[in-house]
Amino acid sequence: MAGQGVVGPTALRMMLGSHLRRLRERAGVSRTDAGWAIRASESKISRLELGRVGFKERDVEDLLSLYGVTEARERDRLLELAREANSRGWWHRYGDVTPDWFDAYLGLEAAAELIRTYEIQFVPGLLQTAEYARAVARLTGVTRADDEVERVVALRTRRQRVLDRDPPLKLWAVVEEAVLQRPIGGTEVLKHQLSALREAVHRPNITLQIIPIGSSGHAATGGAFSLLRFPQRDLPDIVYLEHLTSALYLDKRDDIETYTQALDLLAATSPPPQQTDAQLAALLDRLSN
Repeated sequence: MAGQGVVGPTALRMMLGSHLRRLRERAGVSRTDAGWAIRASESKISRLELGRVGFKERDVEDLLSLYGVTEARERDRLLELAREANSRGWWHRYGDVTPDWFDAYLGLEAAAELIRTYEIQFVPGLLQTAEYARAVARLTGVTRADDEVERVVALRTRRQRVLDRDPPLKLWAVVEEAVLQRPIGGTEVLKHQLSALREAVHRPNITLQIIPIGSSGHAATGGAFSLLRFPQRDLPDIVYLEHLTSALYLDKRDDIETYTQALDLLAATSPPPQQTDAQLAALLDRLSN
């Protein structure tokens, strides 16, 4: 059961990092001095506080001492959090078919309570059928063996469990109509995918809006992105931007507000979710004629 009470290692690293940052600031210690205390650089402290790297227990102990945290129960709690944050998530077993920079996203996806996404190329991964995911996996510039493709599909299917957990992840996707006309894998694969989307949009935790291909334009001119929100107060919203060979994770307030406003505008100017089923049915009819 992966409900809100279950927090993955990526989220735990972010929570611990955020707590250590607050302790450092309260103690009036600079990142440079903190780095010196654990025989590391200022940038290492920054990465720790952002939850981008794992924690060594010795480093956490030294930082707590530097920040004046002497109460045994508080130190034990934070050290236990560090141990839990260093555990591996289920997705690490698929590390042979995923890039290193995608691991953080998988951890955040598993911990999120809401994901809002804008897509211009593919059906969102959490809504892809196995056949569609298989076709997408074969589109990469690197030739994959059949067993590698099947592992990519297995990973995609495993990720989709967040939609069925208790409580389920809430997914709100805004998709360009061109995505749903692109016959990735062939016409039959696309028809099956569209039928699956028609079923998905009737689930209470899934919202899908389709931007008509004749739309005159909209706010999200920079490409696809996702906004992830978490139930834990210690975790800020995260914007995820994926590139060909890397990804960006944005958590500054100005960035979050800009992308949130873009999503709000997309949702307000696109046909409402109540029309999505009819839009999908029209696309299916067009494929069948």
